[in-house]
Amino acid sequence: MTDTTRPQTEIDRIAEAHLDAFIGLSPITATYLGTEGRHGEIDDLTMEGLGARAELDRSTLAALERVSPVDDVDRVTVAALRERLGLAGEQWQRVVDGADPAPLNVVACAVQELRDVFDIMPKDGESHWADVTARLRAVPSALRQYQQTLSYSAERGAVAPRRQVSKVAQQCADQAGEDTTYQALVREAAAQDLPESLRQDLDGAVREARAAYGELGDFLTGTLLDRAPESDACGIDRYRLESRSFLGAAVDLAETYAWGLEEVARIDAMMRETAEAIQPGASVTEAIEVLDADPAYQLHGTEELRAWMQVKADEAVAALADTHFDIPGPVRTIECMIAPSQTGGIYYTGPSEDFSRPGRMWWSVPKGVTEFTSWRELTTVYHEGAPGHHLQIGQTVYRSELLNRWRRLASWTSGHGEGWALYAEWLMADLGFMDDPGNRLGLLDGQALRAVRVVLDIGVHCGFEAPTEVGGGDWTYDKAWQYLTAHTHGEENYTRFELDRYLGWPGQAPSYKIGERLWLQLREEVRQREGAAFDLKAFHRRALDIGSVGLDTLRGAVLGEL
Repeated sequence: MTDTTRPQTEIDRIAEAHLDAFIGLSPITATYLGTEGRHGEIDDLTMEGLGARAELDRSTLAALERVSPVDDVDRVTVAALRERLGLAGEQWQRVVDGADPAPLNVVACAVQELRDVFDIMPKDGESHWADVTARLRAVPSALRQYQQTLSYSAERGAVAPRRQVSKVAQQCADQAGEDTTYQALVREAAAQDLPESLRQDLDGAVREARAAYGELGDFLTGTLLDRAPESDACGIDRYRLESRSFLGAAVDLAETYAWGLEEVARIDAMMRETAEAIQPGASVTEAIEVLDADPAYQLHGTEELRAWMQVKADEAVAALADTHFDIPGPVRTIECMIAPSQTGGIYYTGPSEDFSRPGRMWWSVPKGVTEFTSWRELTTVYHEGAPGHHLQIGQTVYRSELLNRWRRLASWTSGHGEGWALYAEWLMADLGFMDDPGNRLGLLDGQALRAVRVVLDIGVHCGFEAPTEVGGGDWTYDKAWQYLTAHTHGEENYTRFELDRYLGWPGQAPSYKIGERLWLQLREEVRQREGAAFDLKAFHRRALDIGSVGLDTLRGAVLGEL
C-alpha cells in the first residue's frame, strides 16, 4: 500500500452504497459515526426492521459476486465484507429460526443502546436539542418494538438466561426512576439558553421515556422471567459462532482455554513481583492499599480526573508521533470527556469523517464516585487513546486516499480493535512508559482481568472443566465468582457486573486477550519473515492502514495471502 490516491473501484462503490443504505436503516449508527442522518429518530427494532438489515447484507454479498477485485485494497474489502456480513447473516438466521434469542443482556442490547446514544449526541444550541427531544420522543415506540422482538423469540422457546432478564429488568427500573440518564439531559439543557417551549418538550419527552422503560421492565419480570432458562451457558455450538464473530478468526477453544489458565498464572507471578517492588514483603492486596493511600496517585473530583486524562493522552501523542508511529495531523487531537450518563463505562468514539468532531475518550463515572487513583488508569488512557483506539481508529478514518468509507468508518471487529488496544498497553510498557511500579501494577491488574475473562467465558459457555483451585468439575456462578475475585482486585459492584457481562454476552470479553495474542503472533511471523529488515514502525503503519477487519483477514492482508 502507498500514500498515492487510488481511483474508486466498483467494489469501493458497493461498499460505500452498503454503508449509506445501512445508515438509512440505522439513525443511531449515523450519530455514532458523526455522519449526516436522521438524528432525531431511532432504528426500527421490530423483526421486520432488523430483517431489512439482513436483506441489505444479502444484497451486498450478491453484488460482490458480480465484480472482481482490481488490486490488493479491493481484495481486502471483499474478504472483510464477506466475513462480516456472512457471519451477521448466520447469527440473524439463528434468531429467525428460534435457535438463539434476540439479544438481551446487561451491556449490549437495545436497553443500553437507547440510553447511551444520548451521551454522544451534539448538544450545542436549539437545533441539537430539538434532535435530542425528538429522539427521546421515539424511545417509547422503540422499546415497544424491542418488546415485540423479544416476544417473537420467546414464542419459539428462545429466551435469554434468567440472570440476564432479571438484571436488565433492574436496569429498566433504574432508568424509570428519578435519577436517570435521561434526567441528566434536563440538567445539561438547563445550562444553555433554550426556548422555554423546548425545555417543556424535553421534560415531557424525558417523562415518556422513563415510563416506557418502566413498562419494558414490567414485561421482563411479568412475562419473560418465568420463561427464561436457569443456565447461563450458551453451549459450544453457538459459542463457536459468537467467538468467530468477535474475533474474525476461528480458534481452537480447548487450546485457548488452557492458554488462558496459563496466562492468568503468568500475570499473577508478575503482579507479585511488582508488589514486592512497591513495598518489600507486600502481597498484591497490600501493595494496592499502599498505592491507594499515596497522594501522588490521587485525583479528586471528575474535573481533575478529566484534566489528568487529557494531559496524559496529549503527552502520549506527542511522545509517539514521528518516532514510534506515523500520526497524521488531525489524529493528534483527542478530547477527554466525562459522560453525563454515570453508568461506569469507559469508551472511545471515533472522529467524524471530516474530523470536525475529534476522537473522544469518555468516562461515565458512577453516581457518587468522586475519588480516583491514577495508578490504575494510566494504562486505560493508552488503551482508549494513543497508541490504542484513538490511533487505530483515527488513522483509519484519515486514510481517505486509500480506503473506501465503509472500510474507514464502519468496518469493526472486536478482536482486532480491542486486541490492538491491549497490544498498545503492553507496547507502552515496552517503550518505558510504565516503569513506575504503581503504573505497572495498574497495567498488570487490567491484564489479569482480561486473562480471567478467557477462562471464565470459554469455560462456562463451552462446558470445560473448572480448575482445581475452585474444586474442578462443572462451572457454576459461585465457582466463577471465586475464580474472578481470586485473580482480580476491583470493587465488588464492578466485578459483579463484569461477571454478568461474560455470562450474557458470550465470546466478546475474551476477544480482547485473544485478539492481543493474535496481533503478537502476526508481528512475530512478520519479524521472522523479514529478519534484519523488520521495522516495528513500518509494521504498525502497514497493519493499521488496513483498518479494523477480522483477524484472519488482517493476517492474510499483511502477509499478502489474500
